[in-house]
This record gives sequence, structure tokens and C-alpha cells, in this order.
Amino acid sequence: MRHILTPLDFSVSELDKIFDLAADIEANPKKYANACRGKKLATLFYEPSTRTRLSTETAMLNLGGSTMGFSDATSSSVSKGESVADTIRTISCFADIAAIRHPKEGAAMVAKQASGIPVINCGDGGHQHPTQTLTDMLTIRSLTGRLNNMTIGLCGDLKFGRTVHSLISAMSRYDGIRFAFISPDELKIPDYVVEKLEENDIPYEEFVRLDDVIGRLDILYMTRVQRERFFNEEDYIRLKDFYILTPRIMRRAKNDMYVLHPLPRVNEISVEVDKDPRAAYFRQVQYGVYVRMALILTLLDIHVNDDGSVTEEA
Repeated sequence: MRHILTPLDFSVSELDKIFDLAADIEANPKKYANACRGKKLATLFYEPSTRTRLSTETAMLNLGGSTMGFSDATSSSVSKGESVADTIRTISCFADIAAIRHPKEGAAMVAKQASGIPVINCGDGGHQHPTQTLTDMLTIRSLTGRLNNMTIGLCGDLKFGRTVHSLISAMSRYDGIRFAFISPDELKIPDYVVEKLEENDIPYEEFVRLDDVIGRLDILYMTRVQRERFFNEEDYIRLKDFYILTPRIMRRAKNDMYVLHPLPRVNEISVEVDKDPRAAYFRQVQYGVYVRMALILTLLDIHVNDDGSVTEEA
């Protein structure tokens, strides 16, 4: 039984197979319409989510399965003090696969250790967010045709951004990857991430001004400053509008540079940029459904044949 807690739980070749499967799902959606008939997905969301929860549920519904769960911990037995371990043990009696989001780092690992079904980590605190990372990687591959030999700029909240940390870990395994970290000093990339890059001789540079590097980027990954990660409201207010991507700044970028964002957006990308063909963040949402469908099939060991029939591993 396999789980996904971080993108590193799958090898590069295994990820490539997931992306190939996602591409086939995009091209032939009807072929997969009954792949998970009779299967149930439980979504255990201990903190708010729109895209991740709904895209995960949509993925299962598109495969012909069904969903259950909670989108607010206060509506579950968690409000009575039930532990994550006991919750997942209980859910294992009802569902075939579970997706969990939790505000505390390590919660997904606790769920995995107690679970009798595959667990998908949909975000644990500021630690990892592997399904978003797979979404980001599929988007990059679909738009550029590759996952190597590129410069990726990550801009905004690099300190608390779990999507940033996951993407760096995953993309570091591909050849010719260079990173540009763009953030104010207060939201710089954590030392442990930088140390890992240096250990593996992966080139990176740090910047404060987006203007200074945007012309060299192949991918610009924007993030919001996350109010929920701040203990001090004054610090949040001071930093929340530090970066705002505008058409003026986009004029400095390459014609084939794409802008990604895990969403939700607040002020960090002007709505005027939405008209730019290089703005890929809403296409990114759609790719998230395809990659989660592929991940569900992979974790459940379900193979869909060309005629739509299903082979399920014992």
C-alpha cells in the first residue's frame, strides 16, 4: 500500500508515468469515467480549502467513484478531541482512500502510520503540499514540453509557503534546473532548503526586486503572503503588498515565460495580467484535476485499458 506525503515518495520515472497518465486522462476523459466505480474517497480537511478539496473530490467523481468527509474540523469528532490517528482508523473502515489537510506539520505522517488505506497529503502546515506540486509540474510540462533545463523564479512568501518547498524538492531532481528566490528578508527561503540545494550543487540566487530577474525566468511562481501563518497582524499588513505583478513588469519577461500561482490570489497578481496568454494559473487549476485523477488510480493500483475496462491489482 502506497501513500503520498511528499513528492519524493515517487521516483522521477514514477512521476513521469503519473504525468503521462494525466495527459491521457485529459485527452480521453470518457475512457476513465467508470474507473473507480464503487470506490469511496474520504476528504479530511482540518483547515479551509477551495481548490484542493474540490479538485480532489472532482477527481474521484470524474472517475465514477464517490466522496465523503468534512471540510471543517468543527463539524467532525475532532471538536470532541478525537486524534488524527483515531479519525483515520475510523475512516479506514468506510473508505478506500483518504485525502487529508491539516494545519500542523507531520499530521499526514501520523495519518499514514495509523491508516489502513492509502493517504494523500493535501497540505500539512508549512511543510509539504505534494498534490499541488504534481499539479505545478504537470502544468509546466504541458505548457513547455519539459521538466528540465529551465530557470524557475519563486516570488513572495518563501518562508511559510509549503507549495514552494514542495516544488523546489521535486524539481531539484531534474537536470539543468536553476532557481531564483524573490522575497523580502522577512519571508526568505528557509535555511534547510538552501542547504539541501547547496549539498546537491543546484544553482540558486536570491533577490528582493522582481524586476531584477524576471527577464531571465522560464517560469514565475507567484505566491500570496499568507495571513494565517502570521502571529503579528502588523507584519502581515506591512508585507502583504510587497509584490504586485503588473503588465508593466510582465513587459520585461520572455515571450514564453509562464506565470503560475497555487491560488487563492489576493493582490499579488493584478487582474489585468489575467489577459496575458502567459498567465497560466487558471489552466493550472484544471491540470490539478487531471493529476489527482492519475494519482488516485496509481495509489489504488487501478489500470484502465484502452476500451475503458478496468484491471485492479490484488
